Amino acid sequence: QVQPVESGGGLVQAGGSLRLSCATSGRTFSSYAMGWFRQAPGKEREFVAAISWSGGNTYYADSVKGRFTISRDNAEKTVYLQMNSLKPEDTAVYYCAARRCISVLTTAGEYDYWGQGTQVTVSS
Repeated sequence: QVQPVESGGGLVQAGGSLRLSCATSGRTFSSYAMGWFRQAPGKEREFVAAISWSGGNTYYADSVKGRFTISRDNAEKTVYLQMNSLKPEDTAVYYCAARRCISVLTTAGEYDYWGQGTQVTVSS
């Protein structure tokens, strides 16, 4: 079992960058697929990026492809989301999710464990 805890959110101007971190507890982090999702006010939670247990496979939503990069450090039990060229429409609460699985998972319902979220606000 892992408990994700997000950090790194904040206020940034359009075109700027942020790096989100998701630290986890538990001894088997390397067995978990990890994902990032986001939810803007009045909207449903949407997929952002996902990474396989080994880090060898990644997948991105079309809206962030080429701007965001997901990575993981299994020794540190942490997954990252580097966000560049941020846009006002990227404003949302960003959530980290985990599931013990070898695949890349892109649907919220596939994940078992969720963090509390971190707010990202991009001003125009």
